[in-house]
Amino acid sequence: MAAGVRKRARAGPPPRLAGLCGQWLRRAWQERRLLLLEPRYTLLVAACLCLAEVGITFWVIHRVAYTEIDWKAYMAEVEGVINGTYDYTQLQGDTGPLVYPAGFVYIFMGLYYVTGHGTDIRMAQHIFAVLYLATLLLVFLIYHQTCKVPPFVFFFMCCASYRVHSIFVLRLFNDPVAMALLFLSINLLLAQRWGWGCCCFSLAVSVKMNVLLFAPGLLFLLLTQFGLRGALPKLGICAVLQVVLGLPFLLENPVGYLSRSFDLGRQFLFRWTVNWRFLPETLFLHRAFHLALLATHLTLLLLFVLCRWHRTGESILSLLKDPSKRKVPPQPLTANHIIVSTLFTSNFIGICFSRSLHYQFYVWYFHTLPYLLWATPARWLTHLLRLLVLGLIELSWNTYPSTSCSSAALHVCHAVILLQLWLGPQPFPKSTQHSKKAH
Repeated sequence: MAAGVRKRARAGPPPRLAGLCGQWLRRAWQERRLLLLEPRYTLLVAACLCLAEVGITFWVIHRVAYTEIDWKAYMAEVEGVINGTYDYTQLQGDTGPLVYPAGFVYIFMGLYYVTGHGTDIRMAQHIFAVLYLATLLLVFLIYHQTCKVPPFVFFFMCCASYRVHSIFVLRLFNDPVAMALLFLSINLLLAQRWGWGCCCFSLAVSVKMNVLLFAPGLLFLLLTQFGLRGALPKLGICAVLQVVLGLPFLLENPVGYLSRSFDLGRQFLFRWTVNWRFLPETLFLHRAFHLALLATHLTLLLLFVLCRWHRTGESILSLLKDPSKRKVPPQPLTANHIIVSTLFTSNFIGICFSRSLHYQFYVWYFHTLPYLLWATPARWLTHLLRLLVLGLIELSWNTYPSTSCSSAALHVCHAVILLQLWLGPQPFPKSTQHSKKAH
């Protein structure tokens, strides 16, 4: 009898446990809308998406055929260095000469050895899959700190982009390596580790020069935070690291190294352009067109610096002063209003006026698009319209070969984002500055 009582007593906890689980599930169901819309749930949604991405990425590797584009060329260029050639003008692969800085050489030299002299493609794909997941984690950490983007958007940033999965694990381009280092740099800047942040930024530049599109924003942040004298040591870190990494090649042929790895006048092929397909090829290749794009790029950057980023009421030259000697003390650099917004906008302006965008260049700004679209409140741009812009951008990048319509659609979407960035709330509200003066 006692045993029977004990058995019935043991039967009690499972129903109570089931009741607790039921309550938790009901609460989760009731708050499902908040889970998708409230930025405070970013890490929870990010964890779920990263787990899903593990399966998706490895499914892509094993089910979708690998396409050879630049990997063999990368390996041939690195093999030339291993064989003792340090003259950049003598290093080339199947697709042409080596045009990337020294950091690229060292990183892909490591991949050369790990993948059996570049022959083990499947190993390389798995390494890039890990790189993709690490990049996602770094991006989610940035979004968690900005706390501006609704979590439902992250599904479109992860699982819904075929092109980005392809760039990482089916093409093995060097662009993802540069961007992973860039996002690591931004996380360090958000943690107020300015020296380490500049170091990682320089490492990213040493892999591919496109990271320099973030440089105007970084320079503005350094001057805002430290003034000219305080910013010089941070800029020195960037410069010294470039010299150290490139030293073997600089000693051999300095002009050859600089002209090849930092070639600002490099000509792009019209057949690969994603953004200017609607132009005649002669105009696309004309130097006057390139200069017009550069002038527009610099003009728009200057307008954003003067009218959007610098809102203290002082002259722009006040940024050169020590922060303690300015009439208006600098506002603390918060993750949302200053660091992320300035860097992402600086890069986006450069992309809008690029001479050409190739398909792998999508990762230059893909992970920043949710922030650019959602972080700035705009009543005229609803969630549905923002998703439409995001979808049209994805469609434009997935149209191969590009068409006049896909290129035009891409520019229209870029114009919408630029307009929102220009019309949105000021990073430095004037009212805040006036209240400080009054105080």
